[in-house]
Amino acid sequence: MDLVIVAADWGSGRRRGWLSNYHLAVRDEENGTFLDVGKTFKGLTDVEFQNMTDILQDLRLHDTDFTVVVSPEVVVEVAYNEVQKSSRYSSGFALRFARITRIRDDKSPREIDTIQHLRRLYDKQFQLKSRSNFTRNQD
Repeated sequence: MDLVIVAADWGSGRRRGWLSNYHLAVRDEENGTFLDVGKTFKGLTDVEFQNMTDILQDLRLHDTDFTVVVSPEVVVEVAYNEVQKSSRYSSGFALRFARITRIRDDKSPREIDTIQHLRRLYDKQFQLKSRSNFTRNQD
């Protein structure tokens, strides 16, 4: 999925000094708002973490001791294992084992995946799971 970064947490340990845990969001095509779908700190190299920290600091809207809220401008491609229902995120969904696969400089935030698309993916995964369970039960 193509998502936008809406906030980031300061890292600890080896990632101290870097914004390294990214809050990800989809777009609601009905009203243009961004809805959280989870976080990830996986997928980037050390150089990319440093570059992303510089970029996100320039996009800073406000922050707390731990989290920097940014203008939703950085688009990333994210791989994940499955979509889960979640009351924790404003989208109502969470991406399980999300990891950034690339930074999408070629896409704008208006071109990212939508909550409407995410809902369809969520429903579709149950269709696929039920088919695989049916096939296994038939063996």
